[in-house]
Amino acid sequence: MVTDEVLTVPEVMTKLKVGRSTVYDLIRTRRLPSLTIGRSRRVPVDALHAYLVSRLEEAA
Repeated sequence: MVTDEVLTVPEVMTKLKVGRSTVYDLIRTRRLPSLTIGRSRRVPVDALHAYLVSRLEEAA
């Protein structure tokens, strides 16, 4: 299922329980896709889910 919901960087920080620099590092290295709306960075919920799934597969 594809959703059009997007998260702010602080929301991603809360969900992953990591700091701001970690989230921006994931975005900068393109491991976590994001988009810019105006001057704000947003992360699609589906992109966060895909990142988590790929991390779980790597760990298995």
